[in-house]
Amino acid sequence: MSESNAASVRARVAARVGGTVRIVGAGLLGSSIGHALTALGVDVVLADSSPSQLRLAIDYGAGRAAAETDAPSLVVVAVPPDVTADVIARELAAYPDAVVTDVASVKLEPLHALRARGVDLTRYIGSHPLAGRERGGAISARADIFVGRPWVVCRDEETSAADLALVEGLALDLGATPIEMTPEEHDRSVALVSHVPQLVASLLAGRFVDAPDGSLRLAGQGVRDTTRIAASAPELWVQILGANAAPVVDVLDALAADLTSVADALRAPDAPGARRSVADTIRRGNEGVERLPGKHGQNRRFESIVVMVDDTAGQLGRLFGELGELDVNVEDLRLEHSPGAQFGLAEISVEPSAVRRAVEGLEARGWKIASTSND
Repeated sequence: MSESNAASVRARVAARVGGTVRIVGAGLLGSSIGHALTALGVDVVLADSSPSQLRLAIDYGAGRAAAETDAPSLVVVAVPPDVTADVIARELAAYPDAVVTDVASVKLEPLHALRARGVDLTRYIGSHPLAGRERGGAISARADIFVGRPWVVCRDEETSAADLALVEGLALDLGATPIEMTPEEHDRSVALVSHVPQLVASLLAGRFVDAPDGSLRLAGQGVRDTTRIAASAPELWVQILGANAAPVVDVLDALAADLTSVADALRAPDAPGARRSVADTIRRGNEGVERLPGKHGQNRRFESIVVMVDDTAGQLGRLFGELGELDVNVEDLRLEHSPGAQFGLAEISVEPSAVRRAVEGLEARGWKIASTSND
């Protein structure tokens, strides 16, 4: 099911979250939550320290302005990590009948800060949707960015079943999959799958700054995929990495050791064991990527078909239309187009059983197949 279809299905289903939802922080995540809940008919109240950001989010339909009479059942704190604890404490005090959650990408640091202040946390449940975009702000918000994504919920022994159901209901209303973790488990996990990948992408992209233009003209889809998230905001990531420093350093130390091992092998590529060391590194990467969940969290392997697409209007739409006629479901799509080229490459991922049908059907319709994953 496509994300747009999933969103339309959710719009016909009653929301699990009842009453008014107050969202503090009208940036990418806060506004995206607002759009999704508003589409479900939920009364969404927005607050933001930036008047212009707040007006923009309201103008785009993410919710309405706050009023003194608001009595939210749920407060979602969606602010930068360095002020998350402050805002959580303030919202708990301001709305004594509301459950308060946050969507910060680090869970331990704000929790420690709140406990150090003696804040009553019986109505607080930390959470974190593993979703986002390179561009931030209300203007980049989308109701469907949570569809099929994990949403970590950090409960403890004080968490009531009703409060837990409310926060998990929020995740489900937005099309996400709730996953319960401790704050420690969460921070170690995101260090590996989110925070260090950001640093790796930034470090690699940083090598391009002084690179010759001629070298960069050779860049293909592989390097673009590897460095895509390097376009993220430095101000936000300084906060995130600083708040989760110890788990990030653990992963970086292990990665640095791996890099040193490969560099040592390549300094003397004909030395005994050197080529095996490099091959083992690539092979271990093969094994690791196979463990990553695919679409909607499934551990399924899809086959790829690379189709040559003329650089003219309507060709990509034609490709999708004819795949539909062949009853081939596209699980994923990647596009590669080099400047000045008269065609692009569309890499489509399909179930293994559909490869032959897709290839033969497309070729019969005049498409040129550049390669398949079986080549």
